[in-house]
Amino acid sequence: MIPKSGYRFSAKIMRQQKAIASKAVTAATLTTTSANRARGAGIALVALLLAACSSTPDNRQVSLPLPQSSAQTERLPATEREHARILASYSGAYENAQLQAVIEQTVDRLVAASERPDLKYKVTILNSPAINAFALPNGQLYITRGLVALANDKAELASVLAHEMGHVIARHAAIREEQAKQAAIISQVVNDVLSDPQTGALALAKSKLTLASFSRAQEIEADGIGVGMSARAGFDPFGASRFLTDMQRNADIKAAGGNTDPRALDFLSTHPATPERVQNALANARQFSGPGAGERDRTEYLGVLDGVVYGEDPSEGFARGRRFLHPKLGFTFMAPPGFSLDNTAQAVLGLKDGGGEALRLDVVSVPAEQSLPDYLKSGWMENVDAASVEDITINGFPAATATASGEQWSFRLFALRFGSDVYRFIFAAKNKTAVVDRSFRESVATFRRMSLQESEQVHPLRLKIVSVGANDTVEKLARRMAIPDQRLERFRVVNGLVPGDRLKPGEKVKIVVE
Repeated sequence: MIPKSGYRFSAKIMRQQKAIASKAVTAATLTTTSANRARGAGIALVALLLAACSSTPDNRQVSLPLPQSSAQTERLPATEREHARILASYSGAYENAQLQAVIEQTVDRLVAASERPDLKYKVTILNSPAINAFALPNGQLYITRGLVALANDKAELASVLAHEMGHVIARHAAIREEQAKQAAIISQVVNDVLSDPQTGALALAKSKLTLASFSRAQEIEADGIGVGMSARAGFDPFGASRFLTDMQRNADIKAAGGNTDPRALDFLSTHPATPERVQNALANARQFSGPGAGERDRTEYLGVLDGVVYGEDPSEGFARGRRFLHPKLGFTFMAPPGFSLDNTAQAVLGLKDGGGEALRLDVVSVPAEQSLPDYLKSGWMENVDAASVEDITINGFPAATATASGEQWSFRLFALRFGSDVYRFIFAAKNKTAVVDRSFRESVATFRRMSLQESEQVHPLRLKIVSVGANDTVEKLARRMAIPDQRLERFRVVNGLVPGDRLKPGEKVKIVVE
């Protein structure tokens, strides 16, 4: 929940925000209009309903950390300012010298084979599980840890880097900037994200789209430039079509698993892997060689992935099944049965199978002199039933609870004082029966402080590269994946396999371990 060195529930950033002046935050409240919108929007908008159901007129919202104060950021040169904001949006840089070296070597080969060998590029690996990559006009290349983990060889990695370099070479961003002053829009949107937490999730989505949303023609052009560049650099030009296909399969798995948070934008949000685009990538590749030509360097590439963090970085909070843990801040809680959790940039969000129930956990700053019952009645959420407000204690922490209602949703609210901040739980149900309400109360009752030993025992999931044994099968190795669901499907996707593919003894594959 809320960022690592930038965008997830970071203890360091929370301390930095203590020094930032309190600012009134205005946001959408739960109204008849928003309730009607939620009624017909399906599961994907349940999270938005929770994200937009409250405003904080008098209290400083601290659930959206900054990498530094906005005044400091604005004093930086424009390129450094954009870099700082990108780091904030993607949880900072991922430090891995060996992986960084391989990516930089790949870029160097691509530059030498490009139409503009005079251009200079700088690569930043972003500490995010999202599958994304993009470039700024000045040659700053960004690639996420999640994308690097999904690729299976250097040719696939090169295809993504070359595509982004193609945008730079063709001056796509500069053209768009000249046409619509896009850079100013980007700055304004990102400023909105960093200064207004309540609308931050939607603004962040818009900013990412603005940053890398090129026209269809520009995408096709960048694909062509990238495939040609990869081929001339000696890489297998078919890496682009393979990786586009794998990214789409990965997105399909996420959708099947109920991960429909519209804020979790990835490469496919701005670079759609349409069948036409995959076919164009194949056609471009055939102009240079047949399948099997060019370097893939799968074994060497997988070697540098061994030990790379997979999924969320637990030091900044993560979900395992329906349990959320935050070792740095030292707390944990369990969502109600049937829920799946998503640690987003704005809050911890949860959805129950079927979409009839949802939850949100975020943090606000409430003056010590204001009681929690008074806070619940202070107007940050509409239609709170004042008669329902209770002053309670949860595992030794002062807390308060109340109910609220909308046209189609009913809410159970909790405010819990933990350390110097107040944690807000917002539970929503389309049909809030006594049984459902009890499950909400039982969930909050699991909120507790983690022991030092617990915190020290939490380790990130990592990729482990293993050799296929003589008796190993796809199904057997998939059972070793330390993930709670869809193990077989995820094993296949992360290894670029399709149903029916068989493994060969001695070949290297990725598994996810704890």
